This record gives sequence, structure tokens and C-alpha cells, in this order.
Amino acid sequence: MDVIEKLKILTDSAKYDVSCSSSNSRRKNTKDGIGNASVAGVCHSWSEDGRCISLLKILLSNKCVYDCEYCINRRTSDVPRAEFTPQEVADLTINFYRRNYIEGLFLSSAVTISPDHTMEMLIRTAEILRNDYKFNGYIHMKAIPGASDELVRRLGLLIDRVSVNIELPTEKGLSVLAPSKTYHSIYLPMNDIKTGILENREDRKKFKKAPMFAPAGQTTQMIIGALNESDRTIMKRATGLYKSFGLKRVYYSGYVPVVKSKFTEGITKPPLLREHRLYQADFLMRFYKFTDDEILSETNPNLSLTIDPKANWAINNISLFPLEINRASYEELLRVPGFGPVYAKRIINARRFSRLTFDSLETMKISIKRAKYFITVNGVYKGGKIGSTEYLKFLLEDKKEDAYEQLSLF
Repeated sequence: MDVIEKLKILTDSAKYDVSCSSSNSRRKNTKDGIGNASVAGVCHSWSEDGRCISLLKILLSNKCVYDCEYCINRRTSDVPRAEFTPQEVADLTINFYRRNYIEGLFLSSAVTISPDHTMEMLIRTAEILRNDYKFNGYIHMKAIPGASDELVRRLGLLIDRVSVNIELPTEKGLSVLAPSKTYHSIYLPMNDIKTGILENREDRKKFKKAPMFAPAGQTTQMIIGALNESDRTIMKRATGLYKSFGLKRVYYSGYVPVVKSKFTEGITKPPLLREHRLYQADFLMRFYKFTDDEILSETNPNLSLTIDPKANWAINNISLFPLEINRASYEELLRVPGFGPVYAKRIINARRFSRLTFDSLETMKISIKRAKYFITVNGVYKGGKIGSTEYLKFLLEDKKEDAYEQLSLF
């Protein structure tokens, strides 16, 4: 099988993995090298400022020894199989880079022979790129659960970002759908990566030229909807992962029934909007200081598909509103639907000079289309008469007719 045929098979096999994005790496080029991951960051889809940036996203191999019920590459799945050598992946990356097709590499792999063997192949690929080709561009690879601590450390010293997929939000779900994997085997490399990053930060304070260890951090991915778990269960798991391992991101991938299984029989793919709501809730926890218990509760365990989590929280806590924006703190302003960090900072800075009015907000180009129901400005309320919280939800809900349709990305 030639390299082009392998490329077709292994790019198709990699399409269900969403656990990569903006790198924020600081790896600079050298005089005798090529590539640069330090300028503006590199990612496979969208950067933080909205630019689309490309990675070569492939599997090293899809010849898996595991038989996970949800995976297209499972051992018993009837799909075309292929496997690159480390040299072939390195050559593809360099050739694509020189043609300006890509700016970096995202490489994962099915578990071939054993976790340690697979990790050694990933490490060898990174060594060829870094040492033989002097490639200083962005590299993101998946650490393999069950691999030795030493191999995880070696990988982290060669690449920019490492990720280990948690796979499913509950240990019970993992034991049912992926009996070859355990949370223990997944948590071990995640903890090794966290420890390596923290130790490397201390080393670089003492020694300026100390080698970098996973400078763009680590991420993970959860498959959602495979066993009808609630959004609250998913967010609880995400909270635990952020606290325990200092992750940059948790990615949420809606379950796609690509293979038949008695355990997932009758379960359909979740609406794409559910993924979107989970990302919105995740964003509120990471940047707006919300807790998972504020967003969801035992009596309300799932996110609304008709209204975003922030607006839903505000409506459910309507007793805290309206806020007077001339007195509200920065943290309080962030919790107003329609206000983000940019608007909140404008308000905080402007009111140091004079009391704000609605005319002031218009001059500062601050939209109050959603916020007007939750604020007063210099004592004035422009939200109108709200008869009930249900009516307020109706005013703020997403009314697109196709809001609940799952989109086909492939």
C-alpha cells in the first residue's frame, strides 16, 4: 500500500477526534531549522481571533488491539486498515509544510501491539521531526493510556501539546463500552503530564535554556450521549478534570453511532446544539467563575436547547436582578446576559469619570438587546413589563427553526 492510500484511510479514521485547537505555543524557530509555532499560535480549526489555521491531522495506525463499542477503529470493525511508519509521517509533515498546506501536526493512533509500543512509534515520529528535520512548528500528539511514565515524559519533551482522552464521562460507562480501558490507566499519564509541566516551569525559572515540556499544556475529550448520561454528569466530570490535572480544555464530541453495539442500541446521535451548549457551559466555568452546581442541579440536570446557559441561570436567579451598572462589580457584570469581558471592562473604566446613562452605553457601542432585562442604568429600567420567567425565556430563546438538527460534518 502506498503512502497516498494510507493517507486517505488514516485521515478518515482520525476525523472523530476533536481534541485539538489553538496551541498558544511558544516554540521558536532556530537558525538551522524550519517552522515556527510561536507566532500567533497554531491550530487545526479556529484560533482565538477567529482565523482558520490548518494542521495535518492523521492517525499513525488504525490497527487497534482494543474493541471499544463506540469506535470505528475497534478490533472487530470491518474497515480498511493501514499503518504509517514514523519516517512516513515525518516526511508527509515536512512536505505538506513546505507546500504551505499546513502549519503543524496533530497525530494520534490506535493501540497497536501494546500501549508502550504505540508510544515508542509516536516518540520516534517526533524525534525525526525535531532532530533530523529541525522542525520547530506545532506538534500535538495523544499519549496512550497504559504507557510507562518514562515514555510519557519523553513525548512531552518533544512536542507542544499532549492529550489523553477520558473517553466517557462515567467509570461505569467506560467499563461497559471500553472494557480494555480504566480511569486509572487514563489518569496516570494525565497526572504525569501535569507533574512534568509543573516541574518544567520551576526548572525554567532556574535555567533559562531548560528544555520545554508540553508548553501548550494538555487537553482531553469526552464522548457525550453514548449512554444517555445527563449534562450535569458531564459537567461534574469536566470540573474534576480541570481541578485535578490543570487541563487547557475539555472537548465534547457527540456520540456518532458508526458501529452497531448491543449496549448503544436505540441511542441516536445527540443534536449538535447539545455540544454547543456544553461548550458554552464549559466557557462559563473557565472564564466567568461559574460552578457546575450553579449551571445545573439534580432537579434540572440537562442544559436547555432553546436558551443559552448564562441566560438560563440569570432567569432562574431573577431575584439577583436588575443590577445597577454604576455600582455592580466586574464579576457581577460578567453574569449579565449579553455582557462579556469587553463590555464589562468598558463599563468599569468609563464610570470612573462619570455616572453612566443609556446614552453613555450607546456612545460606547455597548448593546443592551439582551442585557436590558437584567440591568438598570442610573436608576432607569428599560426591560419593559415582564409577566413571568417563562415569558422572559421566550424573549431570550433561540428561535431558529433548525436549531435542533444535527449537522453532517463529513
